[in-house]
Order: sequence, then C-alpha cells, then structure tokens
Amino acid sequence: MAAKLLKLQARTDYVDEVYKVLLDAISSGTLAPGTRITQEEIAEQLAVSRSPVLQALRLLKKDGLVQDAPGRGLLVTPLDAGWISHLYEIRGALDSLAARLAAERGAKLDKALIANGRRASKGDDVKAMIDADMAFHAAIYAASGNPLIAETAQMHWVHLRRVMGAVLQATGQRKSIWDEHAAIAAAIADKDPKLASELTDLHTTRARENLVERLGRVLSDMEERAS
Repeated sequence: MAAKLLKLQARTDYVDEVYKVLLDAISSGTLAPGTRITQEEIAEQLAVSRSPVLQALRLLKKDGLVQDAPGRGLLVTPLDAGWISHLYEIRGALDSLAARLAAERGAKLDKALIANGRRASKGDDVKAMIDADMAFHAAIYAASGNPLIAETAQMHWVHLRRVMGAVLQATGQRKSIWDEHAAIAAAIADKDPKLASELTDLHTTRARENLVERLGRVLSDMEERAS
C-alpha cells in the first residue's frame, strides 16, 4: 500500500475515525481501486492498534468498498462502469423527486453552496470538489421535506464519491456542472416543480454519461499500466 495516511490523535475508540480516514482515501482515489491493504499497514500508518482497524475494514467490506484479496489481506473494490451507470439511474430518480418536492415548497438554497462549488471547481483539490457537490445535493434532499430521500441517497453516495474521485483525479471536473446546479436552485426558488425536476433529470443524465465514459478511459489506462 503506497498511499500515506495521517496519524490519528490519541483516543480510546478509533473505529469511526479509522473508517472515515479510509473512506475518504478510497473516495478521493488516494487508495486506488485494486490497491491491496492489510490491517498491519493501516494500523502502523495511523498509529493505532489493529482492533479498530479490523472493525473499520469490516464496515468497509459490508459497504462493498473493500473485498478479500487473493492470498492475504484485502483490496479496494475495483470500479465497474456498468454498475455505476445503474447506480446513477437510481440516484437520478431520487434527485428528481427531491428537486420537485423542494420546488413545491419554494425552498431557498444557500447561495454559498453555488459560490463554494464554483471556487472548488477551479482548483485541484478533489475532496473539495466532491464535498461541494455532495453539499449541494444534500441541501436539496433536506429542502424536500422528506427525510427518507437523504437516508436512501446516502447509501448511493458512498459509492458515487469513489467513482467521482477516480475520474476527478485523472480528468478534472466537468465545466458546466455548477451552471446546471445554479439553474436547478433557481427553478426550486421560483416554485417550478416541473422545471426543477426536468433540469435535475438532465443534470443527472449528463453526469452519468460523462462519468461512465471517463471512468471507462481511466480503467483502460489502469489496465495498460498494470500489463
């Protein structure tokens, strides 16, 4: 495992912290798909005992983010473009519903969400880009008034974060994404459920097609380097 992880501050229960560190590393691409990892290496890098690492890895395995490696240890689950495409179809339905409900309520999203997103998109901090995107969509989930949308979407975002991380590390962010977000926010504020839903559908379709296409190139490059 070549990736370097930051040591954790001294505490008695590290499971959540270890899980978050590893989740962030997998999501950002720092721990790339296919990377072999062991309890010993992680425990040494984070300066914690093996017990919380073992529990955190079990949680990641349950989430489908790591899997058994041939021989000894685990590896970061490889990405599959077809599976991600299916996942985006489900996410699209949830996002469209959330936007429609938020528009029916005439929700006003914080303008800082768009400003922060535009600022992040101009930099090279992949985590900041992903966090800004997630914050925007989470605000719409909250504005929908239906807590089950956010709860359901969270399961998908665990996996969406890592495909976004893999693609953004290699190719950067799609230029029109924050213009699309701004248009969705405006439709919600204007209490136009139909337009908010349609714009969200279009946004998700473009995101799915773009990410799946670019992910295919990233995976192809990875295979060439491995051969």
